[in-house]
Amino acid sequence: MKKNTSFSAKGQRADIGELVINRILPNRYSEAVGSFVFLDHIGPQVLDAVLQNGTGGHPHRGIATLSYIMEGENEHIDSAGHHTKVYSGGIQWMKSGKGILHDETLNPDSRTGTNRIHAFQFWINLPSLVKEENPEYLSIQSEDVPRISLPDNNGWLKLIVGEYENLKSVIPSYSNQFLYHIQLHAGGTFSVNMDENVEVAVFLPTKNTVLNDATFESGEFIEFDRLAGEIQIENPMQEDTDILLFGGEPYREAIVAEGPFVMNSAAGIAEAYRDFYAGKYGEINHQKGKV
Repeated sequence: MKKNTSFSAKGQRADIGELVINRILPNRYSEAVGSFVFLDHIGPQVLDAVLQNGTGGHPHRGIATLSYIMEGENEHIDSAGHHTKVYSGGIQWMKSGKGILHDETLNPDSRTGTNRIHAFQFWINLPSLVKEENPEYLSIQSEDVPRISLPDNNGWLKLIVGEYENLKSVIPSYSNQFLYHIQLHAGGTFSVNMDENVEVAVFLPTKNTVLNDATFESGEFIEFDRLAGEIQIENPMQEDTDILLFGGEPYREAIVAEGPFVMNSAAGIAEAYRDFYAGKYGEINHQKGKV
């Protein structure tokens, strides 16, 4: 049986400087999908000049941030001493734990010479005990991201988070969660079965796509019901299309979010701010130079 759509929505503009950003999650209908509590869609766009300034140093606590770079290169620096770049197709994951500062700068991919950028940032809510752990960081280049070809030359699936068939992401999972980037060739199809009580959503970054026999537009976020069933994806276009499919088991603890912090209580938010203003998240050393 095919799953039903609960709702669909488009994002709200949340630009930062020259970066065109649409905030997809949270939205008016949904605060979270599984442990995913935030999604920004950046671009796709052309940058005429290299950006010298990124998001600016800022704190996080209680979440893991995940930046997936479809096109471009992303430079990350944080107060725990990590300073790296990933390029088109790469991933950066940072567990903020009990507090960290970071800064990210997205630019065109210097290896290819193209001036396009296209990226996503997710926030993944951490269990309460993990929120008290030390920060961690991983960078994964495109060639190290698990990928599988779909049957009958329908396209491919890249595993960003979780597991799929015999693939397993190196990004830590603290619950049953998944994030797939699926590319379907012209006329291609893909289907996946979901268990009961799994929260699941699809985001369509660039092209119209058919989900369970209904057509949805580019830029739409679609969430499905929690009954067991199938999600069938079809590409009616004459060119490749990209789909993000993500979700997982419901987050069972209370969620209190404010600014860059996601905790389990108002007291936890207050503590996050106190520790930030007390300097407990460290400092970013921007003097280390460019990677």
